[in-house]
Amino acid sequence: MKYNNPVIKGFYPDPSVCKVNDTYYLVCSSMQYFPGVPLFESKDMINWTQIGHCLTRESQIQLDKVNSSGGVFAPTIRYNDGRFYMTTTNDTKRQNFYVWTDDIYGEWSEPIYVDQGGIDPDLYFEDGKTYFMSNGTDDHGVGGIVQCEIDIESGRKLTPSQVIWQGTGGRYLEAPHLYKINDWYYLVAAEGGTEFGHMVTYARGGSRSGPFEAYPHNPVLTNRNLGGYEIQAIGHGDLIQDDFGNWWMLHLGFRQIGKWFAYHHLGREVFLAPITFGEDGWFTAGHNGTTLSSFDTDRIPNGVVQEEKKCYTFENTEWDKEWCYLRLPSMENYAFEQNKLKLKGTEVTLDQADSPTFIGIRQMDFNAEISCDVCLTNGEAGITLYMDEHHHYDFAIRKGDSGHEVIERLNVGDIKSIEKAVDLHNDNHASLVIQASPTYYRFLLRADGEDIHLGTAQTKYLSSEVAGGFTGVVIGLYACGEGSVAEFSNFKCEYQ
Repeated sequence: MKYNNPVIKGFYPDPSVCKVNDTYYLVCSSMQYFPGVPLFESKDMINWTQIGHCLTRESQIQLDKVNSSGGVFAPTIRYNDGRFYMTTTNDTKRQNFYVWTDDIYGEWSEPIYVDQGGIDPDLYFEDGKTYFMSNGTDDHGVGGIVQCEIDIESGRKLTPSQVIWQGTGGRYLEAPHLYKINDWYYLVAAEGGTEFGHMVTYARGGSRSGPFEAYPHNPVLTNRNLGGYEIQAIGHGDLIQDDFGNWWMLHLGFRQIGKWFAYHHLGREVFLAPITFGEDGWFTAGHNGTTLSSFDTDRIPNGVVQEEKKCYTFENTEWDKEWCYLRLPSMENYAFEQNKLKLKGTEVTLDQADSPTFIGIRQMDFNAEISCDVCLTNGEAGITLYMDEHHHYDFAIRKGDSGHEVIERLNVGDIKSIEKAVDLHNDNHASLVIQASPTYYRFLLRADGEDIHLGTAQTKYLSSEVAGGFTGVVIGLYACGEGSVAEFSNFKCEYQ
């Protein structure tokens, strides 16, 4: 069967996976967005359904005024003795912690903190003991992949933190995961930075603390030399075995906007690559060490069909699953109905590292039409294509001294420009349409059966290569201005 990558599209970086009985569970980073750590499930690893989040309460994660692309980094999900554990980092606060649950569909515990630095933490369970790993420096100031034993009930360190591997020499050694497979302990990591030089490397040893011998042909998986190929930045992998004994790697990557346009704005996404173990115990990954846009493999059982949702509306999404907020929202400013959304704006705007009245859904593909009807009393409200507080395109209706108008505003770094405004006279309602392609967004006001074209904007100015950071474009509905009230209806994001 042939399956296509990515298997989860849009800004869902740093995947980690575990398997319980016949079901796979996967988590991803969420950075400054709330709720934190999206949680998915699957029966076949190619069709994933979001079932919730791990961090749903303010007491679990401090996000107040955190920097963009700060907050929640690189989670790991593991299952041990009937309990799920998710460990992650609040990078802004420099804190590693984990939460747990006995019900994957329910709430997760309050955070348990571990006094070990670095990022990308991992939990490994063996013989009734728990080992905690991250990148960073050990208790002697030595850098690398660091490990200690902890008390799983309290997070208290039981042994000093010590370096167990220092990688292969690539920059930004991170994302450690430890496995025991047959007689070997395998330590998988990422190097090269989560950009075009990203790669998966690994080593193996006879004990969980090493010494580890690097795979002779590292990196085991990377697309760094595939110039002009759509899929880039392959790295940050987690291994999993299916019911048939096959091994796989879920990992991140991104799709650049064109063959020779080295920009990406959809964020880092989730990809799947097959793993093959040789008789010597070393494994290879993907197609000659690369990840392809599709794999044709007999590992996927007959009858499994890769399905893809093409249309997202208020009616066929759930507010507490697919949608997200910036940092810690004031929920009194949101009123939800099955087919309608009401927002109350505040003085906080999209230009601040704060919590404006904003609710968003990730952009998942290049070609799309995004539309929504907006009715405004005061202030400003509309659709934003949001990368961070310095890089977003706003398509909105606002009230001025002489009535209402629709504006197209571009925010790129320190440049903030209203490109065009259309007077609505005495009307306070607008049908807004954004048409997306790999390289451009087009902004249209739909009125009386006609489309009024306000302008275009290049997608590359919302890319990580321009804006920096680790997120992707989120399609946001927002309101701002003290006393502003807006109603949104007929929302649709349809991918072509």
